[in-house]
Amino acid sequence: MAEKYFKREEAEELLPVIEYHLERARAQKQEVEQLNQELARATARVMMLGGSVPPLGKLAKIKADRDQLVERLQQAVTHIQETGCVVKDLEMGLIDFPSFRNGEEVYLCWKLGEEHIEWWHGIDEGFAGRKRLDPTPPDEPSPKDRVQ
Repeated sequence: MAEKYFKREEAEELLPVIEYHLERARAQKQEVEQLNQELARATARVMMLGGSVPPLGKLAKIKADRDQLVERLQQAVTHIQETGCVVKDLEMGLIDFPSFRNGEEVYLCWKLGEEHIEWWHGIDEGFAGRKRLDPTPPDEPSPKDRVQ
């Protein structure tokens, strides 16, 4: 069970903050991948040249830059997850919000670029199992809010 459950309106209120951190994380991930490619090319050059001395200062700076980017990437993802939602796919920009629908635990599903949360899927389903939400969402309380 999730620590937090969202009503559709609560989740949509978070979208600007999530979108900001998600875009930062995606850009940082792309930069990390570019630096990793640069390091791989440098390693390949050294191997092809029979163990020649690589530009150690430059490689150390690339590694340090990459490590800083990885740390900032992790911080951006942490900021998103601290809201209670789940980052499902950073590249696609997929975010799930734990919720309840007809008494069943589900995910409200949002993808970067979508203006509103209009989809949901079961916990064991993924993006391919998305179903469109009703135009006016049911206002169902979480199990903690239910009166026994």
